[in-house]
Amino acid sequence: MRRSVRTSIVAAALTWGFSLLGQAGYAATPLLNGFGGPSGYGENFLDRNDDGSTTQLPLPFPVNFYGTTYNSLWVNNNGNVTFTGPLGSFTPSAFPGAPQPMIAPWWADVDTRNQGSDIVYFDAPNADTFVVTWPNVGYYSVQADKLNSFQLVLQRNPGDTSGAFTAQFRYAQLQWTTGSASGGTNGLGGTPAVAGYDAGDTMNYFMLPGSRTGEILDVVNLSNVSPDTPGLWQFSFTAGGDAPGETPENPLMPVVVDDSFVFNFPVQPNRPFFIDPPVAVGYNYTVAGGPLFASVIAPTLSDTSYDLYFSTDSCATYGQFVGNLSPSVPFDFTSPQSCFSIQDIDVAMNLDPTDPLAFVTGIFFDSAGFVNVTQTPIVVNTDPTSSVPGPLPFLGALSAFRWSRRLRRKMLGSQA
Repeated sequence: MRRSVRTSIVAAALTWGFSLLGQAGYAATPLLNGFGGPSGYGENFLDRNDDGSTTQLPLPFPVNFYGTTYNSLWVNNNGNVTFTGPLGSFTPSAFPGAPQPMIAPWWADVDTRNQGSDIVYFDAPNADTFVVTWPNVGYYSVQADKLNSFQLVLQRNPGDTSGAFTAQFRYAQLQWTTGSASGGTNGLGGTPAVAGYDAGDTMNYFMLPGSRTGEILDVVNLSNVSPDTPGLWQFSFTAGGDAPGETPENPLMPVVVDDSFVFNFPVQPNRPFFIDPPVAVGYNYTVAGGPLFASVIAPTLSDTSYDLYFSTDSCATYGQFVGNLSPSVPFDFTSPQSCFSIQDIDVAMNLDPTDPLAFVTGIFFDSAGFVNVTQTPIVVNTDPTSSVPGPLPFLGALSAFRWSRRLRRKMLGSQA
């Protein structure tokens, strides 16, 4: 029997890899400030140190993190907060593997003893917000030739006591990944930083793309929020402690890599994972690494069925018609597939490319593991006066990418 636990991974039109835009002049996300103190990040701080932590700090509101409600936390110098005690570990573990529940915008060997480095600040500017800031911090051992500036913002809806909250990672500047005690040389190499969150139960976690590789520096140029906010990442946790991606209503956003939407997430067999493409008439799904597709569930719109296709040429094209795909009914593949295509989504649906829940697709996998799934939209265009795109032949992922940007600019302009 299929488990009822679901993960929703959403690829919305507002989710982009900034480095793919090909335009200069954008700045990384600024850090929030104006909270007082010597640098504007608050009057509370950690003295210059290596591997230090605060005492247990009360939160201004409860947070339900993977089913456990916490009213306090520890701020650790090494780029993270923990919920059951301080943590001095400087070489990051791959998630899942955190020694305790953790939210980590940049788990690495931060060293603030050099006078060229700033220090770590924390503040609750109001009853609904808690902010931890690592502005212009150096790395071990006592180095400040490269500096990172990043921030963790925990927030709730004003007055909400349910435990629901959002965790926001803000990256203004990233120049180093690794301290010398973690194998780094001049701040690079070795075992680089991990960014993400981990329940500490060896099962539930999420890592930002590039974690524990040199590519982690790219998160300053990427966003799961908007093309206009490189360096901004946001994750919502429900009142029940569900992490982003566990329900279609609380999706986990991907980024765009090589003209496709890319998802990297842990999977289990017989457990559906829901991903939501950005636009209208069809989508190609490909496993680039990890477990293979075992079955699929299409959403219920007004269509009575969709067309399901397989590929006979290593996922270059999709010419093998498999059958009609009924909405909300699992379609089991006779053998695991590395790719498939859902087509014939009714153009009359006028799916809004800015709606992150436009077309939620459920996918089962054939085994446990960490999967890398790419999704390439099949894009159409309607009359230019329409508020949504309409029918043209398949334009390819790059055209879809450019079209979505044009549409978003037009829509934003109409609202000005």
